[in-house]
Amino acid sequence: MNVSRLGRGEVLAVLGGALLALALVLPWYETDPDNRNALIDGSKGSVSGWTAFPILHWLLLVAAIAPFILAWVILRDHQLSWPRGELTAVVGMIAFVLVLYVGFVDRPGEPASAISLQYGWFVALVGCALTITGGALRASGTERPRKPPGVL
Repeated sequence: MNVSRLGRGEVLAVLGGALLALALVLPWYETDPDNRNALIDGSKGSVSGWTAFPILHWLLLVAAIAPFILAWVILRDHQLSWPRGELTAVVGMIAFVLVLYVGFVDRPGEPASAISLQYGWFVALVGCALTITGGALRASGTERPRKPPGVL
């Protein structure tokens, strides 16, 4: 294992993954204290991303682990059939869209106008963006091997 193999892209991606994992336990939503009908899964107050989404939090946790797998692949110098970092960037993009969706389109709780976003949601968004950036930086530095025409 050679730690000097890790570049700026991997460090950014790992930082983004750690931020995304941390964001899951931070408050994502809060009910309006002036509206007694505002509830998120039957409770009032602030709710973390982990408790708000019983299935999505597992998907976001997998997305948070992806940059660490990239760093492991780089450290161990494993050979892949695709550019290193490309899959991490794609996973980060999917997580980014999911976080945007649950922030703007489908917020949990009723009524939706009485549910506000908290800092955990923004931390998750930044974590996803760093994962995308780090993966893309690594993938752009890797040249795809060229094959002759007609070879799959």
